[in-house]
Amino acid sequence: MKNKNSLLRKLPKVDETLHQLEPFIKAHAIAPLLAKRCVQKTIKCKRSEVLNEELERLPESTAEWLQLFETALLKMNDFNLRRVFNGTGIVVHTNLGRSLLPEHTTRQLALASTHYTNLEFNLSTGKRGSRYSLVEDLLCDLCGAEAALVVNNNAAAVLICLDTLANGGEVIVSRGQLVEIGGSFRIPDVMKKSGAKLVEVGATNRTHRYDYEHAISGQTSLLLRVHTSNFRLIGFTSQVSAEELVELGKKHQLPVMEDLGSGSLVDLSVCGLPSEPTVQEVVKSGVDVVTFSGDKLLGGPQAGIIVGRKDIIDLIKKNPLNRALRIDKFTLASLESVLRDYYDLDVVFSRNQTLRMISEDPLMIKKRAQKLRRRIVKPLAAVCDVRLILTESKVGGGALPEYGLPSWGVQLLPKDRSTAAIERDLRSMPVPLIGRIENECLIIDCRTVLDTELAELADSLISYFAK
Repeated sequence: MKNKNSLLRKLPKVDETLHQLEPFIKAHAIAPLLAKRCVQKTIKCKRSEVLNEELERLPESTAEWLQLFETALLKMNDFNLRRVFNGTGIVVHTNLGRSLLPEHTTRQLALASTHYTNLEFNLSTGKRGSRYSLVEDLLCDLCGAEAALVVNNNAAAVLICLDTLANGGEVIVSRGQLVEIGGSFRIPDVMKKSGAKLVEVGATNRTHRYDYEHAISGQTSLLLRVHTSNFRLIGFTSQVSAEELVELGKKHQLPVMEDLGSGSLVDLSVCGLPSEPTVQEVVKSGVDVVTFSGDKLLGGPQAGIIVGRKDIIDLIKKNPLNRALRIDKFTLASLESVLRDYYDLDVVFSRNQTLRMISEDPLMIKKRAQKLRRRIVKPLAAVCDVRLILTESKVGGGALPEYGLPSWGVQLLPKDRSTAAIERDLRSMPVPLIGRIENECLIIDCRTVLDTELAELADSLISYFAK
């Protein structure tokens, strides 16, 4: 206890510390209130560590204390949402913000941010308009649907559809399609929140039309298909097709819904990837309601897109939940810009960052990796072996989980430090680098490193290893 009291007496006073830090605070344009909170928090943290016997010494000199506070001030004054270098090779990386928006789309975002817009104003009539009309015609035209609605993400799209069509009723789903969407959000949980009752049919690996038919009762409100975009069942498997389920729905006068998850508006087989069902194909099959994400294979902003029959979409629009789940002007501005590119496949594969990265020629990626290696191989030679490596990227975002994209990257093998320590420290760079560890090496997959980032990433790595 005596040692604790001795240490506690060494804790600096807030006012005196702020006075000493005043030149630093002004030089970095730190708000006085933020600076005070930071100093108070830092001292409180040190006091707690002393009382809990988590440290035995405190900074001895004024210089040591000031360095501690300055580091804390810079960290607290920095934005929490920060840019990072994506060296993972995962194109639609859920934890790193998913799809990147095209440059021309960011101009639309800037316009919506800094100017008034016709968000809910009809320029033809001079009266109040609907925000959904700004993208509804585009979605209907591109998807071949009668009507469309956009909410804030695909889980919300599934929720509002189930709440509208099946609250209090039963929804029949194949057991093999009861997926976990991500972040522990599961289809059964979303269904429970909607007020619908889940009826599982079939086995994990095989479900037949008669399984659905035998489960239909007077309480059945909806037949639901869920595209298993984030996993694959292989071997002795079977699922009922959309066309079969539509036929069954018509026979029993039941609507059919399909959750595509990371839905695509283009046939990915044109760029050598396995074919995924497109939104247009599912709509054409006769499915009444289709839901999919805006920020996955579509390559747009976070959004949950609902397309289908007009009478059903109109019901969903009237659901009070729609107010809580509606999108803002920034989502609308960016989504419209991204959708317009889909009228020209050449344009969309060159402008859309997600589709461009997915379809990029591995030779182009190799050239980018070679440039990065040439910049850093000599400056890093004393501390790290730097090699060009053939590797494998992933689409990500729950799409094509079993398919790897041939790619090239740079492999860093530290000479005197653990790879885990290097990986951890690179996350603390001014622009953090997020890579992946394989066989005790750090891999920077250059599929997800932009050409415009190459020089900055090289300089950051050189500065880090020069410490």
